[in-house]
Parts: sequence; structure tokens; C-alpha cells
Amino acid sequence: MAKKRSLFSRWWFWLALVLLLAAGAAWLAYGEAATRTGETGTAYAARVGCSCRFVAGRSLEDCAKDKLEGMELVSLSANETTRSVSASIPFIASDTASYREGYGCVLQKWED
Repeated sequence: MAKKRSLFSRWWFWLALVLLLAAGAAWLAYGEAATRTGETGTAYAARVGCSCRFVAGRSLEDCAKDKLEGMELVSLSANETTRSVSASIPFIASDTASYREGYGCVLQKWED
């Protein structure tokens, strides 16, 4: 019986190793593209969400309805004190846009 348990343990080990290697290869192949797409999506959502909230004066919940198809993973949060909206996709990307008088909403990483 000890041999069966040993063989069974090795089978799970090799399966886990193969799955881990496949996941690593997929991340190398598609991870950079996903990150770039995520950065673009969060920048867009932050800018549109900020304009909706602080230019149009709508609630953030109402602004979330304006997200494009495929942006279900993007979450929005507003900071009323700094008049900014942050958009994020967990573990991939995040961006923040702030309202500036005379300029509208500007992405923070573009500000000097």
C-alpha cells in the first residue's frame, strides 16, 4: 500500500508541475498584452469616470453604467476631497484621474 500512495503522490506532483509550467508560459505569451490592455482600460475608465462624476455631477454608481462592454473587471472609486476617480483591475493595472479647474479631468501620471 505504501507503493500506491507513493506513485499517487508523484502523479499529482508531475501534474501540478506541468500546470504550473503551462501557466508560466501563458503569462509570458499573453501577460504583457494583458497588462497593456489593462493599463489602457483603467486610464480610459478613470478619465471618463472623473468627467462623469466631477464635470457632469452624476453619482459614481450612475457613471459605472457608462463602462464599455468588456470592462466588467474595472472597478471605480471616487475621492471627493481630492476630486479624483481611480479605476483598477485587480493585480493588473490601476490609474487615477483628477479634476482640475479649467482643464477638466487629467490622468495623474501625465501631470507634472
